[in-house]
Amino acid sequence: DFNQIFSFVFCYFLGDITQKGYEKKRSKLLQAYLPHTPGAERRIPVTPSSSSSSSSRYQRRRSTGTRDERYRSDVHSEAVQAALERHSERKMAVLLPSKRQSLIGQTSMDTYTPPDSSSGSDAEGSLGRAGGVSVDSWISRALHGSPSTSSSSSSHSNSSANAARLAETNMHSYGNSLSAPPDITSYMPDPAPISVQRPQVTMIARPPPKYGNAELMETGDGVPVSSRVSAKIQQLVNTLKRPKRRPLREFFVEDFEELLEVQQPDPSLPRPEGAESTPIQGEELNGLKNCPASLEAALLRWGAIAPKAPCLTTTHSNAKQPYTLTYGKLWSKSLKLAYNLLHKLGSKQEPIIHPGDRVALVYPNNDPAAFMVAFYGCLLAEVVPVPIEVPLTKKDAGSQQIGFLLGSCGVGVALTSDACHKGLPKSASGDVMQFKGWPKLLWVLTDSKHLSKPPREWFPLIKDANNDTAYIEYKTCKDGSVLGITVTRMAMLTHCQTLTHTCGYSEAETMVNVLDFKKGIGLWHSVQMSVLNMLHVVSVPYALMKVNPLSWIQKVCQYKAKVACVKSRDLHWALIAYKDQSDTNMSSLRMLLVADGSNPWSISSCDAFLNVFQSMGLRSEVICPCAGSPEALTVAVRRPQEGSSKPGGRGVLSMTNLSHGVIRVDNGEKLSVLTLQDVGTAMPGAMVCVVKLEGVPQLCKTDEIGEICVSSVATGTSYYGLTGMSKNTFEVCPVACDSGLVSDCVFVRSGLLGFVGPGGMIFISGTLEGLMQVGGRKHNADDIIATALAVEPMKFIYRGRTVVFSVNVLYDERIVLVAEQRPDSTEEESNQWMSRVLQAIDGIHQVGVYCLALVPANTLPKTPLGGIHLSETKQLFLEGALHPCSILMCPHSCITNLPKPRQKQPEVGPASVMVGNLVAGKRMAQASGRDLSHMEDNEKTCICLMSMYFLFLSEVLQWRAQTTPDHILYTLINSRGAIGSSLTCLQLHKRAEKIATLLYERGQLRDGDHVALVYPPGLDLIAAFYGSLYAGCIPITVRPPHPQNISTTLPTVKMILEVSRSVCVMTTQAISKLLKSRDASVAVDFKSWPPILETDDLPKRRCPLLYKPCDPDSLAYLDFSVSTTGMLAGVKMSHNATSALCRSVKLQCELYPSREVAVCLDPYCGLGFVLWCLCSVYAGQQSVLISPMDLEVNPALWLQSVSQFKVRDTFCSYSVMELCTRSLSSLTDSLKARGMDLTRVRSCVVVAEERPRVALTQSFCKLFKDVGLHPRAVSTAFGCRVNLAVCLQPHRLGKLAEQGTSGPDPTTVYVDMRALRHDRVRLVERGSPHSLALMESGKILPGVRIIIANPETKGPIGDSHLGEIWVHSPQNASGYFTVFGEENVRSDHFGARLSFGDTQTVWARTGYLGFLRRTDLTDASGERHDALYVVGALDEVMELRGMKYHPIDIETSIIRAHRNITECAVFTWTNLLVVVVELDGSEQEALDLVPMVTNVVLEEHYLIVGVVVVVDSGVIPINSRGEKQRMHLRDGFLADQLDPIYVAYNM
Repeated sequence: DFNQIFSFVFCYFLGDITQKGYEKKRSKLLQAYLPHTPGAERRIPVTPSSSSSSSSRYQRRRSTGTRDERYRSDVHSEAVQAALERHSERKMAVLLPSKRQSLIGQTSMDTYTPPDSSSGSDAEGSLGRAGGVSVDSWISRALHGSPSTSSSSSSHSNSSANAARLAETNMHSYGNSLSAPPDITSYMPDPAPISVQRPQVTMIARPPPKYGNAELMETGDGVPVSSRVSAKIQQLVNTLKRPKRRPLREFFVEDFEELLEVQQPDPSLPRPEGAESTPIQGEELNGLKNCPASLEAALLRWGAIAPKAPCLTTTHSNAKQPYTLTYGKLWSKSLKLAYNLLHKLGSKQEPIIHPGDRVALVYPNNDPAAFMVAFYGCLLAEVVPVPIEVPLTKKDAGSQQIGFLLGSCGVGVALTSDACHKGLPKSASGDVMQFKGWPKLLWVLTDSKHLSKPPREWFPLIKDANNDTAYIEYKTCKDGSVLGITVTRMAMLTHCQTLTHTCGYSEAETMVNVLDFKKGIGLWHSVQMSVLNMLHVVSVPYALMKVNPLSWIQKVCQYKAKVACVKSRDLHWALIAYKDQSDTNMSSLRMLLVADGSNPWSISSCDAFLNVFQSMGLRSEVICPCAGSPEALTVAVRRPQEGSSKPGGRGVLSMTNLSHGVIRVDNGEKLSVLTLQDVGTAMPGAMVCVVKLEGVPQLCKTDEIGEICVSSVATGTSYYGLTGMSKNTFEVCPVACDSGLVSDCVFVRSGLLGFVGPGGMIFISGTLEGLMQVGGRKHNADDIIATALAVEPMKFIYRGRTVVFSVNVLYDERIVLVAEQRPDSTEEESNQWMSRVLQAIDGIHQVGVYCLALVPANTLPKTPLGGIHLSETKQLFLEGALHPCSILMCPHSCITNLPKPRQKQPEVGPASVMVGNLVAGKRMAQASGRDLSHMEDNEKTCICLMSMYFLFLSEVLQWRAQTTPDHILYTLINSRGAIGSSLTCLQLHKRAEKIATLLYERGQLRDGDHVALVYPPGLDLIAAFYGSLYAGCIPITVRPPHPQNISTTLPTVKMILEVSRSVCVMTTQAISKLLKSRDASVAVDFKSWPPILETDDLPKRRCPLLYKPCDPDSLAYLDFSVSTTGMLAGVKMSHNATSALCRSVKLQCELYPSREVAVCLDPYCGLGFVLWCLCSVYAGQQSVLISPMDLEVNPALWLQSVSQFKVRDTFCSYSVMELCTRSLSSLTDSLKARGMDLTRVRSCVVVAEERPRVALTQSFCKLFKDVGLHPRAVSTAFGCRVNLAVCLQPHRLGKLAEQGTSGPDPTTVYVDMRALRHDRVRLVERGSPHSLALMESGKILPGVRIIIANPETKGPIGDSHLGEIWVHSPQNASGYFTVFGEENVRSDHFGARLSFGDTQTVWARTGYLGFLRRTDLTDASGERHDALYVVGALDEVMELRGMKYHPIDIETSIIRAHRNITECAVFTWTNLLVVVVELDGSEQEALDLVPMVTNVVLEEHYLIVGVVVVVDSGVIPINSRGEKQRMHLRDGFLADQLDPIYVAYNM
């Protein structure tokens, strides 16, 4: 089946999954504890394991005693290895991302972090389970039958030969030919291609350079490419020939109201079937004998009767002797602080602090004594302490949210120690820096030397516990926000009493605490409950644990501690650091409290720790996992049972069923199981129930996962200042299935997910904060991390620096895994590890990972205890600021809810859709410009006279040289803004005559010979053109090669000469020398050039006879250009078409000899050549010429010239407009100061052969509005190969506009981008989702008729429908000029006829898609205006998933995705979407662009990006008109000529 095929391709070259030479230290440590291979194991329901002793076949002997085999915690590691073994059985080539060598060389050795500091977060400690035991001996136990396969990218040798062999193998596997690979983004049969014949034109191809021994192979479409890049793409194509899995139910609606619909219930999904659960009641809390009425009273008691009893002992990592705080000192110091808070801050009349005020406690983690003094000092002063972390820098992770909490709590005073205050960042004045988002604080030092001694008569009022707020504990939510949970004095006291009762605390016991003493379980046990019971707490700070992970065990042995409060992280660290110390004795421990025992994966650390230390006196019943949350405080804790050998309850559950919220005992599929241990029963005096996660808090069924809720006095009260959220969390009233209340008591949501098992035991399966809902299934982040860490993590990443979160992409959550990479791991090893992680997660959890990123060590934002700050990391990922060093995107396997691919509907016959001028009930989409027969009398007289006497431009020039010899036609502006040269009518005529003489005498040319004009933009080009006409030759204007890039540009010049069959080259002496240079000879042999004539020194005598064409339809010149698809096409322009084109432009722009026009266009092809060379001779206006090349030196040259010559009409290109906008954005004030004034400009026309760029036009108008440019003056023009000028909108301002000679303003409409993909036009409002702004392309020129036709059926279509633009006009080109013959192409492009309707008219097909829309505006003739909107070129349309996409739409979205993307281009290759982005930043930021590009294309266009290529700025080729040469870019990518920074293959 397909899963086998997919797995086969991915496992090729993967090799053995074990790592030989695996860390000798770990192997030696754990060799004795490796499990033997047992037989098949049966899973039984969740139950206390005491019942398992009756069956000996489920047991095996250990060196330290017997233990139930079925609850082994290493089952998950076996499952991971089994899942990986399945992939390794079938070999497959995988794609290794290509990275520039300079980027690979930048290692992170300078940021290397020793292993002892690689952990320490609050959440990762329990995840140290999977890699702690060697898995080499377990590989043979791999099972088969994983429900799904993985789509990932692992590393392999980047061998071209292997890749070529793989491509050949896949070719034979999937068919005999790769010429037509299937659409990997579609589940439907490939639609028929558009039946539009294209001209047989030559593609410009640069010779690919040789790259070492890189083999060249040929792709399916016949393009020879380098195997270094293309072989990987071919592998990717073959890998993705079919979807990874059968997709989810596909949703697609024609009206695009919603992408996804509500999913219908699947009857095959697991559902809870048990009875409704009931709340469980904890035992009654009997009053403790002689219990103080409050914690302050307890402190007073112990301070009086046992002042020298030790209260707290702490050891700093750099201190020789530990510091001990006695109860007497704690009382006296707390009393002293309370007095100073109430009486020494402010004045007696206006004290700063009043009872009930909130005060921040800012103490480091290595100073619990100062914190304890401050905490009880606040309680004695009846002030509410708010413990927070120490802000180390101004940009600490989460610091701003902490500031918001302090502000909302009204905190104005912060208590801290002298040592901590010295370490805080200071301003220039020496005061503590004002942190972002923090309120202004008064910092108070609580060291005794800074406090005044209270008078003897002063004594605080010791009250019994009441409902006043005791303290506020902060909590960081999933989104990064910080909430403050208020805990009353009564709740605090009751909570301490329940802990005393449950844990069996007695006076003078010794406790070792490794937890954070400022919040959570560390605060409850080591600060609060310890004072109630006069315990001696030995605090082990995090800094000491980093240096010596065994320090807490040493403290247990040293002080013979009865209780130890740790995390599973600490157990794991101790295992790694343990080296057979003979003096270790843990028999004194009666309770090892595992604070994160609620985490399902902490069981492995507990088991491994017990296996090692059981022989040293550690008893199994001592390990007591507990569960708690800031809202519900302690939910449950397993009670220590003295002398009992009964371990706690365990159960092995199906992880697949858990993802659906259903509890099912494992059915034998070991690859997807989760082992849970109980955390005890309900706390004394509490009631616990399980409610559904969503909707009304209804009780769950007994086999259903829900949220644990607690009803007790010992819980939090509210979120401070958030009444609404508090009500939803702290005032929950669960209901039964009959909607009746379960209890009169209110419950508190704990945020813990789980269920109540037999005997009232509570099992926790995860947290609500770590829950991710992907594809309707729920996954826990801790489960994903545990699976990732089971894949040999120690070699490649830091265990404690791995985070998993979800991001919303395309209406669903997607899983992202981020980890810090070890600096000594290689690029190939890291990619191999990532690919195996993807395989393991897919095999275990049946869910795909959307993105897996590895970042350099010590770069992720950290919490104060060294863990990773989850919300800050997620924010960095969403902002594209994570800076990964390796990244792997897998959208093909994750995105299963794409819209259904489009299915083409059968076409309707013409007879049933057309009636008269109506098509399908709408007006036929046709329009025309002004009729030449209805011109004004003066215009008509002038045009008729010129048409009667002068049919050719050469005759017009001769006439003007005789009638107005001194009239200036052309003025050339140099790069400094001064007049470089000019030409009058007579000067141009005489110079053209001399050039004709040169062609006759030196060139020996005959009539009709083709002459290439290779000149820079200037007057020489114009003179050479008319000289060629005088000589009867056919001129071809060619852009000269660029001196700095001659190897690339010179072959293009040579190709144009060959295709145009030029027999002679006319150029300047400077360019002639360039063609003869050594660098040019390397690219093109000089002997292959035709004769070169230099026009610097012209003959002095005039031509005896000027050539006069005999036929107006004869060829005047050839117009060659390279399209955006990379096709070199030359069109034939006859004398009749040339005169008609000049006449239309003259009438549309109202050009007369008294006018001045500024032209800043490319003068070699299209309308730019017409305006540069032809129109001034025909209409007589003076043209001020500005070379676009000079704008690179002086960006303000064009606008300065327009202002200097007070020009009213100017023409430019989008490249010129973009250059001015980008380069002059910050110089408008200085330009205005230097006298630039654009108020006289009434018409600024942008000439282009593309869709109008609305955003650029608006930016240009807004930028130069300050220098007088009117927004209404800017308009657009549209031309194409078959007709150089179809539309031109010279918008007039002032008197002419009032007379109505210019027509209506250009209109902008907003269309639905999704409808365009289906060849439909649907108008929407501005700002609508998926709206696309389209600007009218200009007013149709006089004598031009337009119709919109279906490009496939060639039938007319209705108004506001998308189709191909067809043109009928006397100015149409005659046809394509190629060396291959053109009859078929000409008949289709230049002689097309409608299939029905008006079948007699001959039309020219523009190759552009667009639509006509009749507006409510009227033109000069009083008729309603028909607006033409160009959507895009038909050649550039990319058909993916049966829908049509225009590259510019995708590129616009990508450019907005990240601030460092300066330019981008997209193209397709074998149905893969390839995105090339230019990076404006350091190479370390290159990988940030990959997820951003993938996300935005998915969100806005519902497409999966196959390949993301990150290149340097300026790599994407752009022609002289500012259009991207996407096919040239495609050829360069396939030939490996781009030198990319990074190439990511999205698997």
